[in-house]
Amino acid sequence: MENEFSQEKIRSERMAKAVEITAQLFLKNGIDAVKMTDIAKQCGFGVATLYRYFGTKNGITIAAMTYLWDELNKMFSGIFDSEVFLKQPGIKQVGDLMRMFIVLYQAHPSFMKVLTEFDLMLASQNIPKNELKEYERSIINFYPVFEKSYMVGVADGTVREVPNIKLFYLSYAHALQELSKKLTQGELLPGDDFSFAEEELSTIIEAAVSFLRKE
Repeated sequence: MENEFSQEKIRSERMAKAVEITAQLFLKNGIDAVKMTDIAKQCGFGVATLYRYFGTKNGITIAAMTYLWDELNKMFSGIFDSEVFLKQPGIKQVGDLMRMFIVLYQAHPSFMKVLTEFDLMLASQNIPKNELKEYERSIINFYPVFEKSYMVGVADGTVREVPNIKLFYLSYAHALQELSKKLTQGELLPGDDFSFAEEELSTIIEAAVSFLRKE
């Protein structure tokens, strides 16, 4: 029994190491460019072991993307529970929350690139949805905090009520995320000019905040 426990611990530690190394390789080179042999070499064990642990490259890719979202969640942990944030008027809280999308774009452009590639992978391959449950749970979801801040704003008179606040949030959150992904891909067309990338994101945010602000 003790030997089985020891073996399981070793397996768990090696899997965690492989996931972290894979995530770093993806951030540096992109998903498509990284082969299972590259990961195995960096991990220090055979590629057959990697396949035994994760089944396919899709398996370790999903695990690596889940890991990256978990790391981002740690970065934002505690910010919206802080006394400084909670003392602000509701409309200010809402604005600060939406500006987190700019923080993501500024601080983690390589992650946004990998996220674009991962979304394309999901769209092109028939990955069973049950294999994505853990990944979905890891995705940063600002909505619960946003809804709470919205209710604070309604109560303190700084935010006007809207018929469906979740629909409102999702519409702007999706727009900001997709724009961030496009901007991190770089200028592709002759007419592209991303020199005002952050201003583009700010424009969407200001439109949302202005709409919610109660005059």
